[in-house]
Amino acid sequence: MALITDEIRAQAEFYRGDEICQEKSRFLLTEMGLPNGLLPLKDIEECGYVKETGFVWLKQKKKVDHKFEKIGKPVTYAPEITAHVEHGKIKKLTGVKTKELLVWVTLCDIYLDDPPTGKITFKTPSGLFRSFPVSAFEIEEPAKNGGKAKGVEGASAAVEVKEV
Repeated sequence: MALITDEIRAQAEFYRGDEICQEKSRFLLTEMGLPNGLLPLKDIEECGYVKETGFVWLKQKKKVDHKFEKIGKPVTYAPEITAHVEHGKIKKLTGVKTKELLVWVTLCDIYLDDPPTGKITFKTPSGLFRSFPVSAFEIEEPAKNGGKAKGVEGASAAVEVKEV
């Protein structure tokens, strides 16, 4: 399922390679006011962002299964993930599923409460939703280069502001 056309690539800022894509995806999440641990992907081959429309894509070598330990929820990320992002929201999400009881359900929207309550809500195409603490999806950036997190200047500051 290739949703990323040459036309979209021509409009986008995009990168190839796991290290730079990890850095850029965390930075974008932080810039949008979202927790930086929402996308715990591995072996990212390509990522891109069309600033005018908010369209984002991430391609990884294979699907990734992850469990958010703080809430006990398993999530699976497909090899290709797409979404439209804006401040505090991810809309039209594709490629992400979570397990509810015994059934895997697709997620389509993720958003922070406005005004802020410290909760983040995940919505399915059928309209069902669940809210969790934002802190369950935040990760501490490893300190490198003299105490600064590599490539995510401002990310640690954003986390510190939330905790104060």
